Amino acid sequence: MVGTAYVAVANRAERPETDPDLGRWAATAQPVEGAGNAARTAGDPFASDPFASAGVAVLGEPTRLRIKTIGLDSPLETLHVVKSALQPPKRFDRAGWYAEGTAPGDTGPAVIAGHVDSKAGPAIFYRLRELVPGDKIEVLRGGTVVAFTVTRTAWYPKSAFPTDAVYGPTPDRQLRLITCGGVFNHALRSYRDNLVVYAVAG
Repeated sequence: MVGTAYVAVANRAERPETDPDLGRWAATAQPVEGAGNAARTAGDPFASDPFASAGVAVLGEPTRLRIKTIGLDSPLETLHVVKSALQPPKRFDRAGWYAEGTAPGDTGPAVIAGHVDSKAGPAIFYRLRELVPGDKIEVLRGGTVVAFTVTRTAWYPKSAFPTDAVYGPTPDRQLRLITCGGVFNHALRSYRDNLVVYAVAG
């Protein structure tokens, strides 16, 4: 079933007014700027040293996302919160980063969102579900490549999206990739679940 992807990041779900085919972003709570998940999970390659992923400051905005294991190479749109909801990427073949939050490479959790599919077929994050711990993610920022390692993936009902776990503070540099999946709700024109990929710098 072809549908659209939506990210749980705001305090209510709203239908974007610019394109009725985009459907609704799922939402539960307003994200905290510059926040992330402080807890590291089992299997995290840097769990024994919470500062192992610390590095020199990276300047500039993120412009590109690459994940070689799933053949992903995408320019990054800049996403903003409008009327308490994070606006989706305008294009289905591009991901976008949450500009009011942490920039990839800074301390805290950076958030990158993308559609899973559209009426035309698979979108930029269609293969995100294939990622496993240990896979590498690269974000180009200001001419510098910031590398991240996947630590885990998790599925959440949009009605119970773990805002604190995704956006709560972290002592280090982390990344969240978010898209949709699960059962498609035709009445809401939206998937019922969100997929979150957690990664740490390094």
